[in-house]
This record gives sequence, C-alpha cells and structure tokens, in this order.
Amino acid sequence: MSIVNRQSLVVVLTAIFVTNAAAEVDYERIINADSEPANWLTYNGGYDSQRHSTLTQINKGNVKELKLEWMLQNQVFGAWQSNPIVVDGIMYITQRPNDIMAVDPVTGRVFWMYRHTPDPRAQVCCGANNRGVAILGDSLFMGTLDGRLIAVDRINGKELWNIEVGPVDLAYSVTMAPLIAKDKVIVGVGGGEYGIRGYIVAYDAKTGEEAWKFYTIPGPGEPGHETWEGDDWKYGGASVWVTGSIDPDLNLTYWGIGNPGPDWNAAQRPGDNLYSDSVVALDIDTGELKWHFQFTPNDGYDYDAVQVPVLVDRQWQGKPAKLMLWANRNGYFYVLDRTNGKFLLGKPFVKVNWASGLDENGRPVATPQPEGEPTWPGNQGGTNWYPPSYSPNTDLFYFAAWNDYATYYQAIEQEYEPGSAFLGGGFTVRAPVRGAPTIGIGRTTPINNWTSEVGYGSLKAIDPDTGEAVWTYDQFDVSDSGMLTTGSDLLFTGGREGYFHAIDAQTGELLWKVALGGQIVMAPVTYEVNGIQYVTVISGHTMVSFALPRD
Repeated sequence: MSIVNRQSLVVVLTAIFVTNAAAEVDYERIINADSEPANWLTYNGGYDSQRHSTLTQINKGNVKELKLEWMLQNQVFGAWQSNPIVVDGIMYITQRPNDIMAVDPVTGRVFWMYRHTPDPRAQVCCGANNRGVAILGDSLFMGTLDGRLIAVDRINGKELWNIEVGPVDLAYSVTMAPLIAKDKVIVGVGGGEYGIRGYIVAYDAKTGEEAWKFYTIPGPGEPGHETWEGDDWKYGGASVWVTGSIDPDLNLTYWGIGNPGPDWNAAQRPGDNLYSDSVVALDIDTGELKWHFQFTPNDGYDYDAVQVPVLVDRQWQGKPAKLMLWANRNGYFYVLDRTNGKFLLGKPFVKVNWASGLDENGRPVATPQPEGEPTWPGNQGGTNWYPPSYSPNTDLFYFAAWNDYATYYQAIEQEYEPGSAFLGGGFTVRAPVRGAPTIGIGRTTPINNWTSEVGYGSLKAIDPDTGEAVWTYDQFDVSDSGMLTTGSDLLFTGGREGYFHAIDAQTGELLWKVALGGQIVMAPVTYEVNGIQYVTVISGHTMVSFALPRD
C-alpha cells in the first residue's frame, strides 16, 4: 500500500473512531453499565459479573431465525478464550498470544492491531491464553504471557506504556482481562504450577505506577501466615488468573484465588494454606484485606477457586441482602454475605466424596479417599473458570457442570526449583469401564459399546435460596462454556461438541442450536449497533456473530 493510501486509511479510521467513541469511558460509566445494554463495557458485562443483558430484540419467539452475520478467525491456531468488549460501536478483543484488535462489530472488519511478542522464556501451564482487555478513558489495557501489563490508545492502537508485573524467568504471567477500579487497573498473576507467590496488584491507569499490591500468601507477621509451615509460603502458588468483581457502594473488589503449590501433595505443605482456594475482599483504594472465605483448605485436588464472584442484591430469609453466588470447582454451590464473607448456604451440585459436607461456617468435613480410589469431582472440578450468569428476571444462577467425573491422584515429594513446574505428583482420569453402573441422574454415555460413569456435562439452573437445581440441560460431552442471559429470558451457551445453544432460561428447553465446528469455551456476549442486537461467540479459533434478518 502506498504512503498516500496508508495516510488516507488512517484519516478514515480516525474519523470512524472519533464519531463512535465520543463518550469517555470513565469509572461511573462502567458502574452504570446496566443503563446502556447496547455496549459490553467490561469482561463480565458489569461490575456485578452477572453476565445478564437487558436487550430483548432477540426473544423466544424469533431466536430460531438467527442468521450468521460475520466470522473472524484468530491468526494463531489454538483455543481462543478471549472475551470482547464493545464500546460505542467498536469491539476490542485480544487474540493469541498477545495481540489487541479493534473490530467493526457489524461486519467483523479489523480496524487496527497492536501486537506484543512475548519473551521466549514465558511459561504457562495451560496454553497461550489471553482473556481480553479493559478500557478506561481512551486507553485499553492487556496483560501478557511474559508477565507484563500494557496500555494502548484505543483510537489508533499506539502503545502508551509497558511495565513488568512479574518476572518472566520465574514463570509469572498475566492471562486474565484486567479490571478497572476508579483510576486504577488491577490484575493478578498466573504461574501457580511453577511455585510463584501469588498476588493482586493495582496500577495508576495513566502512568502505570504501582498503587498497591496484595499478596495472596501472607508473609511473616501477616494474618494467615501461620497456615503455612516453614518456607512453604515462599513458593506456595495461589495465583489469580480470572477477572474479579466490584461493589462500588462497599468500595470492595472481590477475587478468586488459585490452588496452593505443589498442587497434588497436600502433606508437603501442612496447614490451611491461606489464601489459596479462597475469595478475598479488598479495599479498592488501598488493597487492604477486609475479609476472606476459604472453600478448600489444604487443597490436594487442584480445586483452585478462580471462578467469577457473582454479586446479587436480593432477599435472603425475608430481608434485603448483598449476596455473592459461587459455584466452586470443589463441587459445592455457595451463597455468602459479601459485606463480611459470612457463610449462608452450601450444597453439592455434582457427586462429591472428598468431603462429607460443610460445617456451620462452611468449612468442609474432609474425607480423603484411600490410595487407589477415585476422588469426585475430578481435578477439573465440578465446574471451572468459565463465567456463569445470573438473571434478575428468573432469579436463577446458571453455570456449566462436569457430572460423574473422577480422578486418581498420585502424590510425590518434590523440591522447588525456580521457574520449573512444581506439581508434587500427578493424576489419572477415571477411564470408562464395561458395564459400569450409572450414577447421578442416571445417564450413561455409550463409548464403543462401553458405558461410563464419567465425563458428561450439564447446564444447571440453581435456586439461590435452596442451592438446588431447578432444571438441568444435559450434553453428551463435558462442557467448558460460559453463560449469557438476556432480558427476554434466553440463555446462550455452548459446549465441547461445537454447538451454540439458545435455551429457555425459565424451563431449560432448547429453542435453537447451530453447529459451529469448534469447542466453545468463553461465554457469549450481546450488544446493539444501529438498532440491531447481535450475539457473538467464539468457537474453536473463530469468532462468530449472529443477528435477526433485516426486513
């Protein structure tokens, strides 16, 4: 392309952005994201992380008419786990390994791309994943696989600043989408499988200067340090790799914390190992810990609690309450008081045998299985990191579950080596066996004329008052997909089989599905441009967008 043509293109694209991006995205605007459902302003749609949109153009009566509008392929093959945000007619999304794209959400056309090439020393346990960007003012923020945080101009993609969050040679990484809190951008570090000491850190959004840091493993003299023995705290993991939530009225931000290290040898690190496998509530201004709740003390099953904290204001036992809903990887669904972390309810949603129940404070009554016996749920958990949804319309909590899935664990003593995997053993997934009895809800999965107790997925709609499923929607394979609900009581989700589903959020009835060909992991999003509602999802390494036919 000639220099003249390049300059002409820049002028045209700048005009588009200036026209579409007229309103600055400040903290107050994100707080009130529900008031502008045409946009999707943050990773989970809003600070409460409900992933519920009030858009209703697509409804139960016309959802079967949805048509493909556009497709955009990731230029790097592999699982694409990013979540787009949509701001005033422009979509921003990351692609593997660490590129930011500005995209036309009506056509899928790429306006510009910022490319960061990670340091070749970067190590991540579970794929070169990046889950998206955050926006504040005219800046976009992205974490990187080599442990950096980058700010770019959202109009032209020009880099504004680039700082180190954690040392790449010690396997620190940032795979989560950042979170904006007032004038700060907050991220957590990955690397729990490499013996890091986890933390959550806030930076000044304009300068990149560190504002505060909260270590997820307390050091000497700090509350909770006594739950670690000797020097175990120095390399105990507790990483943070999924975006948290915010309650602006309480001035608190909530984050789920990963597993302790080494992963599968709990005996090597005696104690509860705080704040691993916990949710922590931090003061937005200072990073001070206000409260915590630990789901799985001294975890030996890799049940890291990096699920999304979903914040709900509703009645609890006849009184108004500020609640947190949480389907945990350990197989239990929880309701907490988010003002103080008090345990209110806990119920298993899949088969659980690592604990016999929860006491009055929500602490599990541990029942470790004898050596050679399977543990339910398996190491991928009863659910995992994929985002759930809560609908104020139905008052139900929706998430994907792994049913009848178990694992055999093998623990070994392992010495920590900087930058190397620090796992403390391994595991074997329970394999199908001929004639195995059915369990759970009585489903069997035929595999080459065998039947298996393990490995199918379901979507669950949980009543927060009881912790019981109002309905379930079974899938052949296990499901890694996140959820989206809408004001017309639709639930959009997917699965490993590559189907994209629209389900009646009230009843669980399948209303529409389409085969997209690739595993669906990240939750769908919905937005509106020029009066047209779109639903967009990633299948495999392709982003696909649907809308109703125009007259």
